[in-house]
Amino acid sequence: MLTPFYEALHITDTVSVIIVSIALMLICGFVVTRITKRLRLPNVTAYIVAGILIGPYCLNLVPKGVVSGMDFIADIALAFIAFSTGEFFKFDTLKKSGAKVVVITVFEAVLASVLVFIMSYFVLGLELNFSIVLAALASATAPASTVMTIRQTHARGDFVDTLLQVVALDDVVGLVAYSVAISVALASATGAFHAASVLKPLAVNVLVFLLGGLFGVFLKLLLHKRSTDNRLIVSVALLFAFCGICAMLDVSPLLGCMSMGMIYINLTGDERLFQQLNYFNPPILLLFFVRSGLNFDLGALVNTSESIGATPLLVVGVLYFLVRIIGKYAGAFFGCLVTKKDKKVRNFLGLALIPQAGVAIGLAATGARTLGGEPGKALETIILASSVLYELIGPACAKLSLYLSGSYSNKLEDLAPIPEAEPGEPPKSQVELLIERIQTIQQELPKHDNPYYDDELAFTQAAEEHAAQMEAVFSGTPGPMNAVAPRRKHK
Repeated sequence: MLTPFYEALHITDTVSVIIVSIALMLICGFVVTRITKRLRLPNVTAYIVAGILIGPYCLNLVPKGVVSGMDFIADIALAFIAFSTGEFFKFDTLKKSGAKVVVITVFEAVLASVLVFIMSYFVLGLELNFSIVLAALASATAPASTVMTIRQTHARGDFVDTLLQVVALDDVVGLVAYSVAISVALASATGAFHAASVLKPLAVNVLVFLLGGLFGVFLKLLLHKRSTDNRLIVSVALLFAFCGICAMLDVSPLLGCMSMGMIYINLTGDERLFQQLNYFNPPILLLFFVRSGLNFDLGALVNTSESIGATPLLVVGVLYFLVRIIGKYAGAFFGCLVTKKDKKVRNFLGLALIPQAGVAIGLAATGARTLGGEPGKALETIILASSVLYELIGPACAKLSLYLSGSYSNKLEDLAPIPEAEPGEPPKSQVELLIERIQTIQQELPKHDNPYYDDELAFTQAAEEHAAQMEAVFSGTPGPMNAVAPRRKHK
């Protein structure tokens, strides 16, 4: 059914409606980022807000048929998010503190889920199956927001290493928890609850994880000595193919794509591919988050859903928001206490685990399709509403945790400590000491202030290499397939 917007413009052709709708989603998502950028808010918030504004509950610019026909976007977006997360699972890094990170992750993820379940089922009296799935989603964290904050501050150290590994493992725990929860919920709803109903999805996820590893090996073989333009084509093709296999198995591609990225980075050490994909995928992620905003039911927030309980969704959303933060912080604190982590890591790690967006929203969209009806709609509404709040305060909390932990600093004495004089050397003047400290700071300065500089440079270089190859072919003097074009000078 067409909206008044298309009827007024006399746009009735199905293809035209789809193309114009996608263009509207892209343009509106971009326009809202111009506002959120001034407020120093992440792009995820802008995309969700843009979807709400052009959705059926506000301006009603995108037909429901287009929205429902874009279900596949969630799986593709999750594939890109998960593959890029796999970059952080380097075996040499995991060997140093892998056991401790696993303990910390299990503590903070499980405690957040347990507290949310107690709140929703025992305190608010919500329906059991709905409470189980909502609690499982509480364990997931948004790696994109955390990585963006780390890039912007150029933070480093043990706190940063622990944080990156925890947020990456967090999504693994979250996916396993979600797989178990949705299986239990479906089995309970149909009255056919038995051990096999829980073990089967776990076995399927293990199979998907192993299959993802095989795809990582296959990707490495396909990209060996491959020209730069084909690297991106092959990578996207394999990610899409893997998504298709997961869709046929009716399982999330998250765990398998994470395994695919992990195996590839450990076999090749090729960070450039991840940078190219990170620069390629923003339009896909934009469409995913805008579409999530289109599904957001503002009216449902102030109403009750009899299918899950008598509590208004607004109350459920606010309590979910607060209880999950408490669970994350307390779990991270106790996990660090058990593993005897440094005091600064123990006290401030929980602050950096607050953001929740991509993975949780993707799983909520999948859960909404699985549960169906009012429970599915209520689940997606709560997760979307809380994700907007998390993305409003999450990056600020992550930046505060990095500062308080000493992972980055704006103070001169922290950036360049006064060098100690060698034995027997005459004391240096204040001017000489200042010069030495300035030289130290210059060596530590990043190449570029733009946190996405490396991604942009990798993508641009690939395009330049392809252009150089085509020019060589047409001029009759073909050069080597992997000839690297000179770098552009960035002002």
